Amino acid sequence: MMHIVVLDGYTLNPGDLSWEPLERLGELTVYERTGPDEILSRAAGAEVLITNKTVIDAACIAALPRLRYIGVLATGYNVVDLQAAADRSIPVTNIPAYSTDSVAQMVFSHILHLTMHTAEHAESVAGGKWSSQEDFCFWDHPMVELSGLTFGIIGYGMIGQRTADLARAFGMQVIAYDRSAAKKASMSGVTFTDIDTVFRRSDVVSLHCPLTRETSGIVSARRLGLMKSSALLINTSRGLLVDEQALAAALDEGQIAGAGLDVLSQEPPAADHPLLHVKNCYITPHIAWATSAARRRLLAAAVENVRSWMDGEPQHVVNLSEQP
Repeated sequence: MMHIVVLDGYTLNPGDLSWEPLERLGELTVYERTGPDEILSRAAGAEVLITNKTVIDAACIAALPRLRYIGVLATGYNVVDLQAAADRSIPVTNIPAYSTDSVAQMVFSHILHLTMHTAEHAESVAGGKWSSQEDFCFWDHPMVELSGLTFGIIGYGMIGQRTADLARAFGMQVIAYDRSAAKKASMSGVTFTDIDTVFRRSDVVSLHCPLTRETSGIVSARRLGLMKSSALLINTSRGLLVDEQALAAALDEGQIAGAGLDVLSQEPPAADHPLLHVKNCYITPHIAWATSAARRRLLAAAVENVRSWMDGEPQHVVNLSEQP
């Protein structure tokens, strides 16, 4: 029977989902969390190794002679050394598209918070401010209408496209930068341009590209300097896309108006992280992907990835040009 090990299953399934469909495929061991010094002992003997954020590097892969398959419980797969796995013909699979709607929803949760200040106004009401007013309404913060503004997208994959749909529903103009822009130029409702132009022209810049060597630090001090002083930055992709020290300085100096972040370079962040106490910076704890509906889709897709591989028809393989 196939030995299947899940190294860090808690965030996917804190108890409200069932591992039973995966149990049907082999002898299953699920760990809630696995530290770096526990990986080899827990993965020893595993033929199928499943990870979310636990790093599977080249040394780890070399030390696991029985390993035949690595599944990532996410769309991004930078936690696995793809080349080391490929050198042993070990397929690495990911889960595309499971969180598209949930992440797009979080993007606009941040945008609406930053433009309408709903939470702050509700807190003012709870604190008695409305009760003490002479007029029927009051506001503590200026509010911004989205219709007519420019929504800039960096990375026009499935999530980028879904956020574009929502932006258009709010009456926004959509511009985008994507490495495959030539292939997507015929898409209606979006204007493709170079990355600096997206930063320069947009009222909201939303990041939807994977973390690679090329995209690490793509939001630099220079590009923040291109943005309008009234502009917002939204990141629901990967924390390392952003130079966080530069963003903290841009926010403190009023270089841009605000930021909504669901990801940071270090998760969870240290208590002295530069963005935790910066003005007009609102951070959610990497939860855009984690609605119940999205997690159910994720688990079902992870099971189907393993099943397809066992049947000799692997899907969503990210590291082998010729799938075994």
